[in-house]
Amino acid sequence: MSRDAGHFNLTARVLHWLMAAMILTMVFVGVSMVASLHWRPVLIDLHRPLGIAILLLVLVRLYNRLRHRPPPLPADLPAWQAAAAHASHWLLYGLMLAMPLIGWSMLSAGGYPIVMWSGLNLPPIAPHDPALYAALRNAHSLLAYVLFATVLGHLSAALFHLWVRRDGVFQAMARGKPH
Repeated sequence: MSRDAGHFNLTARVLHWLMAAMILTMVFVGVSMVASLHWRPVLIDLHRPLGIAILLLVLVRLYNRLRHRPPPLPADLPAWQAAAAHASHWLLYGLMLAMPLIGWSMLSAGGYPIVMWSGLNLPPIAPHDPALYAALRNAHSLLAYVLFATVLGHLSAALFHLWVRRDGVFQAMARGKPH
């Protein structure tokens, strides 16, 4: 069944693909920060502003999503798949909000400056507390794995719609036109 009812608006499509690239970059930067002492300072300098950019863009994206309803899922999609699609989208939004806020809070609790670039530091949003820092660091790491798994599930579902169901779901985000 084709998605004749519409497509995602241009703002949604641009933000989706831009943020997909940013989130994949963050995954690789995060893994590399842990694995490489040599590149760690450079990667941290990239990780912080990229995380804040994601936070700001997800707010724009949520605003756009609330103003412009996404196209309906195919009518013949099993109810459990439709429920999983809706739940995974809101989980992605929650993680895209939580990850930067937890990272910012973690650095604040650790007493670290949150340097965006030379001359611009963000204010702390959590009290300096080593125990809180440790808890937030664990939460940030755990949620990074959850985000990665959710992104893989999202990608798998998108490819399923593209290659198996051929129902226009992927095209509604890729091109903005139903097929």
